Amino acid sequence: HLHSVSLLFSSSLQAVQLESVSSVRVRYLIVVSTLENKQESILLGMDFPKSDSDQCTIGLVLPIWSDTQVYLDGDGGFSVTSAEETRIFKPVSMQTMWSVLQVLHGCCERAVQAAVIPGSGLEWAQHYNLHIESDRFCLNEWEAMNDLESVRKDIHGQRVSNESLIKEHLRDIMRTEDLDNLTSKMVHSALEKRIGFDMRPYKEYIDNEILVTMAQMDKPSKIFDYLFLGSEWNAANFEELQKNNVGYILNVTREIDNFFPESFTYMNIRVYDVEATDLLSHWTDTYNFIDMARRSGQAVLVHCKMGVSRSASTVIAYAMKYKQWPLDVALPYVSERRPIVKPNDGFMKQLQTYNGILNARSGMVLGRLLNEDLYFIILCPLLNFLPQPAASQHTLEAKVQRPKTEVDTQGRESGARKVGRGRG
Repeated sequence: HLHSVSLLFSSSLQAVQLESVSSVRVRYLIVVSTLENKQESILLGMDFPKSDSDQCTIGLVLPIWSDTQVYLDGDGGFSVTSAEETRIFKPVSMQTMWSVLQVLHGCCERAVQAAVIPGSGLEWAQHYNLHIESDRFCLNEWEAMNDLESVRKDIHGQRVSNESLIKEHLRDIMRTEDLDNLTSKMVHSALEKRIGFDMRPYKEYIDNEILVTMAQMDKPSKIFDYLFLGSEWNAANFEELQKNNVGYILNVTREIDNFFPESFTYMNIRVYDVEATDLLSHWTDTYNFIDMARRSGQAVLVHCKMGVSRSASTVIAYAMKYKQWPLDVALPYVSERRPIVKPNDGFMKQLQTYNGILNARSGMVLGRLLNEDLYFIILCPLLNFLPQPAASQHTLEAKVQRPKTEVDTQGRESGARKVGRGRG
């Protein structure tokens, strides 16, 4: 199915299979994004009449505007509200839901930055609106709305106790099961069997904990013994931060708050992940902050939203300066430890500029050292072969190497006497 879908598009796309009320039909949600500088995105609902079919139709077109919001629906899925139109999607597994939520967040962020609003952008999406050809059965499923069940009131203390119990068993389930085949419904059923009470009042809590637990499974990348590169989720995982001896957190985002300001030392670089962002001017300060953590004996977490571009570029810049590595050494080194690292084009240009700056500085230092060494190694010996007609010659020699003072048996300085005879 994914191969069939990929043949239809020349743009960047992300596909996730959704649950279906039909045991025969197969549904996919496709996130389609343009490859141009102004990245725009839409959601397409694709219908396959049966599992082995290589033909599909479009059943839904949902633009990603700057006001688009994504929410968990509390029942193993998520909702997308765009221009007052809301649709609910339920991926077939938690792993796929985790993946598509990350992609959708990036699409929404870019839509905000580019101010994509109706009448100003996404003109190309009209082509797909004109080709919605799925049958009414499929359209009804795409247009379906499920009312969220409100959580029943419960005694606060009892609810907190139940949530702690759910969290404990949930983590054990997710550690022992295959996440690619594990659905939210399976988790709910497993929890009910283990704990023995109705999970319906805790639907939203369970789904949120599922995502948090999955995020915690995505560990930060250890670049050096004292330097971790990670995501928003890693910055929000207090237990993990403590386990890694993190005492300092460098937050390289405009959109993410500091989660534990009373427990860690923070530095904020409030920028977006866009090519026009100036990161280079901050790298002296970020270097000093990371190095302060190193000297303190504690570790530092450098993070942005996903640990891919902003924070990764900052860590690469640190490695270049601290290790005196060129960019073509520092970038592969960091990428090997975190394969998803990919600075945007603007940050790559700034890293190249920074590489030149560091080279120039090291060249100036080396040049000064060489000049001093050459002076003493080459120029000084040559002075002995120069004519010595004037007192200035001895003055120069005195500056270079003062004659040893010898004291004769009568207590007079014979070296000084020799200098006097030479000048006379």
